[in-house]
Amino acid sequence: MVTGCAGFIGFHAARALIERGDEGIGFNSVDDCYGRQLKEDRLAVQRQEAAKHGAAFVFVHENLADQQAVKSCFAQHRFDRVIHLAAQAGVRYAAENPLAYVESNITGFVNLLEACRQASVPHLTYASSSKVYGANTRMPYSEHDSADHPLQFYAATKRSNELMAHA
Repeated sequence: MVTGCAGFIGFHAARALIERGDEGIGFNSVDDCYGRQLKEDRLAVQRQEAAKHGAAFVFVHENLADQQAVKSCFAQHRFDRVIHLAAQAGVRYAAENPLAYVESNITGFVNLLEACRQASVPHLTYASSSKVYGANTRMPYSEHDSADHPLQFYAATKRSNELMAHA
């Protein structure tokens, strides 16, 4: 399962799996952030690639914040790996609409964590953000650097996801 399969990183991750001929689910809400048409175009490319490579790759247009949609997806499919790339992205919009970030980045992530736990998914990969390092000036960032003082709300949601995944 690849969440955020119509986003920039998710598109490329899903496409690489498709090109290998892997079976899988692409999960995306296809919201207006960064343009709905761009996301629809990416999904169209993935569908074409899946047909070309004979990959059984199914796309689920749902929101991870919808607990029933997540439960339904996990009830219909069995996953040995989940790559979680879905998120409400961007720093500036978080200041204007923090609730969108709570819904997507917190509620959606908790729903996914719980679904993985209940389905005994053996491996979850989560993509965080370099923004969690806040005002850290040491370059390049290291996973051993402090991430206790994010400077934006977006970064705080991503850091909270790291902590919840660890817990």
